[in-house]
Amino acid sequence: MAYISLLAAVPNTLTWSPTVAIVMIVCNIIAIAIGKFTIKYPNEGPAMPSPNLFGGFGLPAVLGTTSLGHLIGAGAILGLSNLGVL
Repeated sequence: MAYISLLAAVPNTLTWSPTVAIVMIVCNIIAIAIGKFTIKYPNEGPAMPSPNLFGGFGLPAVLGTTSLGHLIGAGAILGLSNLGVL
C-alpha cells in the first residue's frame, strides 16, 4: 500500500518559457565548448552541411555534444526550478 502512495507523489513540472529555453541554450553551448577541448578527432565521420557553422565538428561530435548539453540542461532546469529560481 505504501508503494501506491509513493506513485501518487508527482513533483511539480515546469512549463516552457523563454527563460527555460535560454538555460537549455547556455547548457548546450557549455557542452559544445567542453567537446571542443576534449574530443580528440572532432571532424571524424560524416561532415555537417556547413562545417564552419558547427565549429568543424562532424556529425558524431555534434550529436554527442548536444546530447550532453541536453542532459546538463535538463538537470539545470530541474535543479533551478526546485530552488525556485525558474
